[in-house]
Amino acid sequence: MTSPAGPRLLGPAEVRSLADKLGIRPTKQRGQNFVIDANTVRRIVRESGVADGEVVVEVGPGLGSLTLALLEAGASVTAVEIDPLLADALPATVAEYAPDHAERLVVVPADALRITELPGPPPTALVANLPYNVSVPVLLHLLALLPSLEHGLVMVQSEVADRLAAAPGSKVYGVPSVKAAWYADVRRAGAIGRNVFWPAPNVDSGLVAWTRRDPPTTAVSRADVFAVIDAAFAHRRKGLRGALREIAGSSEAAEAALVAAGIEPLARGESLDVHGFIRIAEALGSGG
Repeated sequence: MTSPAGPRLLGPAEVRSLADKLGIRPTKQRGQNFVIDANTVRRIVRESGVADGEVVVEVGPGLGSLTLALLEAGASVTAVEIDPLLADALPATVAEYAPDHAERLVVVPADALRITELPGPPPTALVANLPYNVSVPVLLHLLALLPSLEHGLVMVQSEVADRLAAAPGSKVYGVPSVKAAWYADVRRAGAIGRNVFWPAPNVDSGLVAWTRRDPPTTAVSRADVFAVIDAAFAHRRKGLRGALREIAGSSEAAEAALVAAGIEPLARGESLDVHGFIRIAEALGSGG
């Protein structure tokens, strides 16, 4: 249960003070834009649906703005931070701003794209302001790595949020849309203004919420299906007969597999949902 007083959250002055104390200047290389608005992090936690007592994995906690809001909601937080300086500083920040909640924080100093396991109880939620330069790979990696994740909400670049939540037929529907749909039902959950960050980014931000569902039933592997997805969108202007030529061995083999899957050979990848790609992968696996 949370303390009646709860943690103190970070505002602009606190964020800049912590950064100055650590000698940190945010870097574009690591996609560092620190949230300086307490209402924004409370909104993210509220929209995420995180429950009191839930174990949450957070990627890129930075100076701790969202971490403190998650602790305020009663969650236990496993924070994965690639920057060793920030990872070392986070426990002290939580001890100062949320002393009654510090025991519910675990910091993992690592690259989220390279982790193979996490300490402690399996997390059931992912809530994060993801580094924008690697947001999709991180999200897909964690969905694959942690089957215990049931739901989550991430902040990403606005255009990426659109792609992740896009439906077949949309102009922005593509690889992120289909691969995310393998794991979960995904939806747009709102927009975030630039002025809640320090430094203010050059792009708009969006929230993406997702709820895990059972993976599709298929006779082939996820890797086989994802290879077909990658090939289909590598040449967006081509029909699937041409786009899948290399992975099938020839245009004729690609056409045979498409016909066997019940898909028009001149259709394009953006017209198919994840189940269409599964049928193609299964047809290719059986020789068309």
